Amino acid sequence: MAGGAGAGAVIDMWTRRLPNSLTFGIAGLGLALAASQRSGVGLAEAAAGFGLGLLLMLPGHLVGATGAGDVKLFAALGTLLGVRGIVAAFFYTAIAGGVVALVVAAQRRRLQSTMERTVALVATGGANLAEIEHAAADNRFAYAPAIALGTLVAALGF
Repeated sequence: MAGGAGAGAVIDMWTRRLPNSLTFGIAGLGLALAASQRSGVGLAEAAAGFGLGLLLMLPGHLVGATGAGDVKLFAALGTLLGVRGIVAAFFYTAIAGGVVALVVAAQRRRLQSTMERTVALVATGGANLAEIEHAAADNRFAYAPAIALGTLVAALGF
């Protein structure tokens, strides 16, 4: 899991893409390990972890906050973590993603603007989402490192 998530993080930082071969490979490995009873996750739970991982990340993709590769990577890691693990990973990933967003905003010298837009996003129920997600805003960053960190923390049982 650490190898697949770590590879995804490095690839995403360098190319801003997550190849299907990586995400499908992780999912296949997770299902194969579950089917052969080589992991602590049964086959049904591995499949459920995949589905739940997909469902947890899909809303973020639909509003433009994450890419499709992020959704597929997280779902694939669900095959290794199972249902409980992927739920924990989702919360840790959200925290890690928030920290990464703050670091990126600070590096781009837009921390104050980012904080103000975030407050407005929450206060208005998303009314300024189009402004935040506009390509000229340059608010995008690689999210796979947050996924890797969140899933690793969950896998370690924290």
